[in-house]
Amino acid sequence: MIDSPMTRLPEIANPSRKPYPSDLSDAEWEILKQVLPKPKGFGHPVEVNFREILNGIFYVQRTGCQWEMMPHDLPPYSTVYHYFQKWQRKGIWQQMHDQIREKLRTQLGRDEQSSVAIADSQSVKTTEKRGRSTGSMVAKRLRDVSATSLSMHKGC
Repeated sequence: MIDSPMTRLPEIANPSRKPYPSDLSDAEWEILKQVLPKPKGFGHPVEVNFREILNGIFYVQRTGCQWEMMPHDLPPYSTVYHYFQKWQRKGIWQQMHDQIREKLRTQLGRDEQSSVAIADSQSVKTTEKRGRSTGSMVAKRLRDVSATSLSMHKGC
């Protein structure tokens, strides 16, 4: 059997359960745990395993299943979904992405902030089409105005 990247199991030193291909490897977890929000230090202590929360989110993302259809050996779907929504609402996903991207760009010897912008061909085509149609409408209105003003001058 060929081990493709889509079916490869992550490298986990001491798994507490049989891993899924969507699970975080130890190396990935080391990176992500540094950018996760830290506990506030007061109130009820956090009793969830954030690695397993992320594994649940990535399972749903990778498989496309409904939250309620998550496997039972992952945390309860309601807990996983709660953190997914909370982190989305607070912009944590974007912050995590930005921090990891900046760190990687620094490691690669690049500027932390990219100065490149990309426009896909669909956006350009749509803009060009709208530009032509808008230009055509303006030209038609100008012809109509010219025709109206010519007919008014003929009548004088």
